[in-house]
Amino acid sequence: MARRVRMIGTTSDEGKCPTLYEDVDSKEIIVQGYTVSDPQDIEQFKDVLPGESFVVIPRELLTRFAPKE
Repeated sequence: MARRVRMIGTTSDEGKCPTLYEDVDSKEIIVQGYTVSDPQDIEQFKDVLPGESFVVIPRELLTRFAPKE
């Protein structure tokens, strides 16, 4: 079954990324942003599991829209 998501907020003026979403059922937060793809950047991250990836988002997006609960 597909996730049911709702948009929490964005700092984009044109409806593009970055954007925060919430899974309506699990309350997990989903982040839309540009993928970190430079191998030298990725090698700095620790304990990366298969299937995990990284996206870049501005700090303002989290401070304005991240759930406080």
